[in-house]
Amino acid sequence: MKRNFLCVLAVLAAVAAVGAQAPKRMAIRAGRLIDGKTETAVANVLIVVEGGKIASVTPGGASPVDAELIDLSGATVLPGFIDTHTHILLQGDVTAADYDEQLLKQSIPYRAILAARNAHIALSHGFTSMRDLETEGAMYADVDVKTAIARGEVPGSRMFVATRAMAPTGAYPLLGYSWELDMPHGVQVVDGVENARLAVRQQLGHGADWIKYYSDHGYFYGPDGVLHSHVNFTADEARAIVAETHRLGHRVAAHSIGSDGIAAALDAGVDTIEHGDGLTDELIDRVVAQKVFWVPTITVGAYVAQGRSGNWPKMIETERIAFGKALRKGVKIAFGTDVGGFPWTEINQAREFHYYVEYGMTPMQAIRTATTTAADLLGWSDRLGSIEPGKIADIVAVAGDPLADVTQLEKVAFVMKDGKIYRNDLK
Repeated sequence: MKRNFLCVLAVLAAVAAVGAQAPKRMAIRAGRLIDGKTETAVANVLIVVEGGKIASVTPGGASPVDAELIDLSGATVLPGFIDTHTHILLQGDVTAADYDEQLLKQSIPYRAILAARNAHIALSHGFTSMRDLETEGAMYADVDVKTAIARGEVPGSRMFVATRAMAPTGAYPLLGYSWELDMPHGVQVVDGVENARLAVRQQLGHGADWIKYYSDHGYFYGPDGVLHSHVNFTADEARAIVAETHRLGHRVAAHSIGSDGIAAALDAGVDTIEHGDGLTDELIDRVVAQKVFWVPTITVGAYVAQGRSGNWPKMIETERIAFGKALRKGVKIAFGTDVGGFPWTEINQAREFHYYVEYGMTPMQAIRTATTTAADLLGWSDRLGSIEPGKIADIVAVAGDPLADVTQLEKVAFVMKDGKIYRNDLK
């Protein structure tokens, strides 16, 4: 019996020793490298990956003899993409009926299963990281999906989550049902300064990385031609949300579409403006002065506006004009799609790049919105956003040249996250 026990210990020790060994080194031969830092692509670059991180980046370098060589010599290699505005627990909510059905007819466990699928879809498209801006009635399920991915239980993008988001009474669906029914809400309903502080603590306590609140609703054009909105929170409530979040070392995203909601969010001191269709010249100057990020989410607006009348088509043009002005004035524009607002299975998130170029960016500028700028927004510039020594090995590749045709980014054929290959169609 003792001999058998000692044999078992020996086997376990051997297994532990193997597990403790450093992962095999990999060397990626990039035909063209867009590293997220330099202004142009660099030809024939060798990237050595070890222990999930980038060990070296050498133009024309020779592969180490002990490294597995990944031949991407016919491809363009880039940092993994970051989408800073997603909803993994939504499957499209163009109509109120779409939204109500998900909250009323789908259980949170079922929605979490679809969320894991969505994170896998995003990873296969080259989005190695995502900031998910609220669960839309699914409580803290985004934390569970994030944890499962981080532990390697399911494949998917690295997640930064905002849990439930906040809006005051009567400002967010589900709405319109009989007052006799206590309907679920797509947000945490928050009224009053003390409740605002409590909600921040609750969400952070349950695993939120970010806090999100809805600054406005009810968008309309005034006689001045500006896109206006109804502001949700009082100034004191909004300031309490932001101050408490910042006090606890986190950042705040504000859903702000109309000029009034954007102004109120800036007054409160938020870190990011989400959507921002109604940005005026004055508000753009404030965004720059306050060093706030803007996440335009153009793809969802274009999707929702299809076949609609009223303000939606006009809002698309309003945002296009604001985008050009913001670009010229140096606003920190970060890539975000609001996927989940449109179905994950219908449109590749990378379509957003096309809109940025159409609205005035160069392809290189558009790429940086989803790499270096997005990493800066997350506070992870020291770990993500570029291909350089010391950074996490999040690397993607496309067969074509995205600097000549940015839609090539919708055709990712190689995906590495944390030094692990999840897709390689370029063998």
